[in-house]
Amino acid sequence: MRIVLLGAPGSGKGTQAQRLVERAGIPQISTGDLLRAAVARGTELGRQAREAMDGGRLVEDSLVLGMIRERLGEPDTRRGFILDGFPRNLAQAHALERLLEALQQPLDAVVQFEVDYRELVRRISGRRTCADCGRVFNMLTSPPAASESCPKTGAPHRLTQRPDDNEATVAERLRVYDEKTRPLIDFYRARGLLRVIDAAGDVNEVTRRLAQALGAPLRAPRGAKRRARKGAGARPTHHKPTRKRAVRQSPGKLARRKRAVARKVRAVGRGKSPRATPAGRGLKGRPR
Repeated sequence: MRIVLLGAPGSGKGTQAQRLVERAGIPQISTGDLLRAAVARGTELGRQAREAMDGGRLVEDSLVLGMIRERLGEPDTRRGFILDGFPRNLAQAHALERLLEALQQPLDAVVQFEVDYRELVRRISGRRTCADCGRVFNMLTSPPAASESCPKTGAPHRLTQRPDDNEATVAERLRVYDEKTRPLIDFYRARGLLRVIDAAGDVNEVTRRLAQALGAPLRAPRGAKRRARKGAGARPTHHKPTRKRAVRQSPGKLARRKRAVARKVRAVGRGKSPRATPAGRGLKGRPR
């Protein structure tokens, strides 16, 4: 499954991408993460990206595409991938299309997350990011669990708010989205790839709508069904090991055991204690 998630800032793309990673077993590819990783590793693409960022310039599309090409060459993308945050405009969409054609990895679907802009303003103001692992939460819709800890530090998440995640800047970001990114809806609709979902409401319900739009149910996270059965009080099945031990017994041993049981029954019928007979002593278990 190779998909692109589209939607305005705060529409829930990041949250649902994380759920797709857990449930579909495919990686999320975020251009922001790629840029930070390339800079940290000191690769040639990372060096060029750092020069652009240090100079206050936007990172060129060719550099971003180069990073995406490198990322798509890694083994974990063979089953599919989730592109989150790219493409952002028509030029990037055309470039991505050519890249995926060259890699013979065409997109399966593009999902547009639709949310009322007033709701987006409310959501964005509640968004927080862990300063250590980079995971995104929303204090209104998907806050971290009380017992949850950061996978990098083992301590509680250190939540921070991005400087542009406030109401004063949201309106401008939505204006840029309308101007630059919304045209991608018609671009992908013309290619028969577009799926539109209502991304408002409960997070679990949005996940269900996303799965329905993709045309395949998403499995629960590994171990979730087992935990659910345990929580529901389902009885464990211990009979299988016993059957396996019986099957492994040789035919001769089984015949001897049957004869011993028959002798025990005859002894009881004559009024004797089975423990005093050879058959009784040969039975499995110690006398009580």
